[in-house]
Amino acid sequence: MSDQLHIFINHVLESISDDTFASLSLMNKRDKSSELRTLRGKLIEIKKGLRLSLVFRYETNDITKNFEVDKIDRVLNDLLTKDFFQAILSTTHKEYHLSQKANKANWKLTIKEAKLYRVPERSHDKTKNRLIKADKNAYLHGLEISTQDGNIRKDKQDKYRQINKFIELIDNVLKPDEMKQPYRIVDMGAGKGYLSFALYDHLSNNLDIDLSLEAIELRGHLVRNGNELARAVGFDGLVFKEGAIENTPLKDIDMVIALHACDTATDDAIFRGIKSGAEVIVCSPCCHKQVRKQMEANEALSVITKHGILKERQAEIVTDTIRALMLEAYGYQTRVMEFIATDHTPKNLLITAVKKTRSGLPIQKYLDKVEALKKQFGIEKQQLQQLLGS
Repeated sequence: MSDQLHIFINHVLESISDDTFASLSLMNKRDKSSELRTLRGKLIEIKKGLRLSLVFRYETNDITKNFEVDKIDRVLNDLLTKDFFQAILSTTHKEYHLSQKANKANWKLTIKEAKLYRVPERSHDKTKNRLIKADKNAYLHGLEISTQDGNIRKDKQDKYRQINKFIELIDNVLKPDEMKQPYRIVDMGAGKGYLSFALYDHLSNNLDIDLSLEAIELRGHLVRNGNELARAVGFDGLVFKEGAIENTPLKDIDMVIALHACDTATDDAIFRGIKSGAEVIVCSPCCHKQVRKQMEANEALSVITKHGILKERQAEIVTDTIRALMLEAYGYQTRVMEFIATDHTPKNLLITAVKKTRSGLPIQKYLDKVEALKKQFGIEKQQLQQLLGS
């Protein structure tokens, strides 16, 4: 083992031993074709004892593995010699940056001042630490998710988990230090505003971000109710407006959200986000009728599409793959992950897209992949592709 690599791993072990460990990140993958992108680590306390919990972040999903402390040195040595060129250990006192250049044997270790001065919560088996608290939360009570004394209603437990999962996923996407202020968000098809209120709460109260959030909804009574509740709880920057996704004016928008927008309404929202130059686009697609009606797979895939339920699921996969590819074509780094669903659907996907390049012209290789996919399944048109004119 290289001296600097050995020293870095010893710092990890020492920080765990003296309870100064904050976080661990591994990045800059060695195999550029690998679906494994990065790795994040934290300490958790479970019934069996202290564990290093590592989240392996892939192109389309995350996998969490927990390791006993006495196995950490071997695990990190394998990961850093086989999978990654860089690592950052954050402790309450220092930050340790380890790096190695491709085709070079030596490692470089630099030490910086700490950015975090407290030990994160280690608890894992105990009650989950939610970003959106139920206690003394007036808007959760106003939305009939909690009782007046701050307890989540039995029939709203799933909704409460959904809200917190959504905020957790958004929290992983945003970088507060880089967010311009005021930060402008549009929530397309906000409904009763569950997620609009929660996002406003988290950004404004937890992260101290100056923001404005427009919640767009077709149904007038929901718009009126949302505005009344926003004023009642003091969310002055949250405004509900009556309107449709396809004709809502967008100007200087930083984030576009569209959750459970049915069929091509998701495409309309993504299109509006791309055209407005939004830094972040988040959508949870619902229904995939346009593509499903057209699908005529080639002979090899026809065994899948001849069954109604399998054809429906295949249509979802194909549609959302096209959406992800179109976002990547227009300069967005895109992830597709599982999301806790609505009251009516057991599972859902969440697509998150963060703007990385601003060339103006779409990247051809992604457009070619879309065409190949359409040809494979006999698809003539797809709404997002048509809207973008690609």
